[in-house]
Amino acid sequence: MTAVQARRCCRAVIATRLVRRAMKVAAACALVAAIPLAAAGEPSAADALSVHRIVVAFADRPEPAPAAGSTPRGYDGLPSYAGSQRANHAAARIAHDYGLREVSAWTIEPLQLRCMLFELPLQADRDDMLARLRRDARVQLAQPLQEFSTYAGDAHIGAPATAPPAAAAVAFNDPYFGLQHGFAAIDAGSAQRWSDGSGIRVAIVDTGVDAAHPDLAGRIVVQRDFVTDRPDARAGNRHGTEVAGVIVAVANNGLGIVGVAPGTRILSYRACWPVRADDGAARCDTFTLAQALGAAIASGAPLINLSLGGPADPLLEQLLAFALAHGRIVVGALPPGGRTDGFPVDVAGVVAVGSAGDPLPAGSAALAAPGRDILTLEPGGHYDYASGSSLAAAHVTGAIALLLGLDRHLAARSAWSLLEASRGGAGATIDACKAVQALGHAQGTCTAVAARPEPGRATR
Repeated sequence: MTAVQARRCCRAVIATRLVRRAMKVAAACALVAAIPLAAAGEPSAADALSVHRIVVAFADRPEPAPAAGSTPRGYDGLPSYAGSQRANHAAARIAHDYGLREVSAWTIEPLQLRCMLFELPLQADRDDMLARLRRDARVQLAQPLQEFSTYAGDAHIGAPATAPPAAAAVAFNDPYFGLQHGFAAIDAGSAQRWSDGSGIRVAIVDTGVDAAHPDLAGRIVVQRDFVTDRPDARAGNRHGTEVAGVIVAVANNGLGIVGVAPGTRILSYRACWPVRADDGAARCDTFTLAQALGAAIASGAPLINLSLGGPADPLLEQLLAFALAHGRIVVGALPPGGRTDGFPVDVAGVVAVGSAGDPLPAGSAALAAPGRDILTLEPGGHYDYASGSSLAAAHVTGAIALLLGLDRHLAARSAWSLLEASRGGAGATIDACKAVQALGHAQGTCTAVAARPEPGRATR
């Protein structure tokens, strides 16, 4: 079918799916109403607000190992065990002294911290308790358990942006390619003549990703869940699948769309849970994000995508500072309104991204990328439009993966400089092809790419 026919078909199918989705949601409401929220196995925002919970961290540094032969086991496992025991003892004493109840505990190895999630006594004042704990020499950090959210939702269905005119420099057989105006706007197709991101791993800290989606085949190599132990929970998480689709959807497989960097591999760390069935809105908290970020850093992945945000958070900021100091590149989405005073974009060195067309913070170093009406993947093998700075950040993450495919030692500042220089002026979107050319000194002209028609294929 022609691009015009494909666009009309896609709109019609999407409209039909939205009606069906509404019917399914209405039918599900009665069932959900009869089930206690805790039965879902995922955190409740209401619970986090109604019960004061705090995060307290203790030093978890191992003691020097004894001389060889001083114990029957020598060095085997002793340092980490001793450190953990010391931290756990300090936590137990703190809980006893302040009347706190332990909810959960985890270790952040990169920071050598043992973190405890405590529940306050019923009549305790949270701010006063935190002030007292911060003065206690046994405590490394004390802060509220804070909430965060993803930055994506339903697209403006009915008026998707039009892709720029395409030239026949490169061809893709993915049938919805002609509807990918964001992909075309950053000229990702031309950039793929020199790099598709092969050999690069991208850590996505988000909701889960539907690894069974046919347009993600073989692309999801790690899945870890820090929200629930239910093995089926990841499949229905829309936002992470949307983000992954923009970055890595398989090219030239005769299906759906093309990712900005289809040669990359994704490590999915689930830290957020959906709050509604009908859009990409999701919530996370300090507890789940700290665990997921720690795992992402430990994985060694050179690039981390954070299409989410919230208030400034000391623990999470320490984690990002560690990641950046050790050569990781972190991409974060700007919140609605373009503020830069919250996590993660308030951390120096994070590549902040806003949606093209939205105002960027005055005097900021934020990049702009397509974020409105982006055709991407949905769980269950589907495709749909989505909007938000989450999608803009995904475009930039994909572009940086292309750059890393040419230079695996590329620093975050250099990646930002290349993308910033590729823009046509203030507020203009990045140009992946120009950035790749500048890094690789590649010869040739950056031109938009064309879809190779696949007659007989219909939108799903």
